[in-house]
Amino acid sequence: MTLICSITGIFLAKLPYFNIIGALVLALLLGIGMQLTPSQIQAEAKSGMGLISNKFLRFGIILLGFRLNLEQLAAAGVKTILVAAVAVSSTLLLTYWLSRKFGAEDELAVLTACGSSICGAAAVMGVSPQLESEDEERKRENEVLAVAVVCVMGTVFTLLEIALKPVLGLSDSQFGIVAGGSLHEIAHAVAAGGAFGDISLDSALIMKLSRVILLAPVALIIGYLYQKRLIKESVAEHTSKPKKLPIPWFLGGFILTSVLGTFLPLSPIFLDSLVQAAYVFLGMAMAALGISVNFKVIFKRGGAVFGAAAISSTFLLILMIIMSKLFF
Repeated sequence: MTLICSITGIFLAKLPYFNIIGALVLALLLGIGMQLTPSQIQAEAKSGMGLISNKFLRFGIILLGFRLNLEQLAAAGVKTILVAAVAVSSTLLLTYWLSRKFGAEDELAVLTACGSSICGAAAVMGVSPQLESEDEERKRENEVLAVAVVCVMGTVFTLLEIALKPVLGLSDSQFGIVAGGSLHEIAHAVAAGGAFGDISLDSALIMKLSRVILLAPVALIIGYLYQKRLIKESVAEHTSKPKKLPIPWFLGGFILTSVLGTFLPLSPIFLDSLVQAAYVFLGMAMAALGISVNFKVIFKRGGAVFGAAAISSTFLLILMIIMSKLFF
């Protein structure tokens, strides 16, 4: 079921208009559509959902590292990485603070902040394993809701930025920097940057990948802070020491594959096939979420993070416009 959703999402993402949404979100939507299948089929498939949304997810993130070309990032200069770091850190903190201020629970606020600041659905799913939870159903709801936020905001701001380009006074290269630095999914950055030619598209991809590479350190930091807080809470409540969070070995794999893809003499066709395989596995994980989503709960809890993401996405767009004019 999830494989069908994933492959269908990849093919649909190559079509006009659908390419703005992206393969991962399309797989999620198709997974939601699978809820219309007979309940007996869903019950039989349920036992495999944990494997797909856990192991397959991690394997997909590892393979996604082949998309990162470290030499291209180095050629773009330290300036690009620093701009990405400023954009990611400031947006992450703002989104998290606003989400909590508006009443969202901590785990949901973290996932929404990571998705809005780094790389959309892949960031949500990459950070989620660091937030260990006793309630797996609620955790899946938080993942789906965070993905929904970055999908909606990313699509809206993609169309907005394309419409604003003529009045912003930006060169094609500067607009690519803005698109890659402010839009959530890689698909969003490609759609916006590609609308104004190859120069804009190349700048958008470099800027976007500069944000993607920050997924690993951000996930490590969040995992450390989360565990540290749990230890403090357990001591204050005189309870047993909490179970340690799993070591994020898959993030080490993500970094390793980016190194291998950059420095080994692998053909572009082979690298592209590895990245496509990554999206198949990630799409299956997204579809597994879609099959198990509970809409009633999500509609009740979505207002806080949607409001926070709308404000922080606007902030990020303005910040990237300013930095593109100052530094590029």
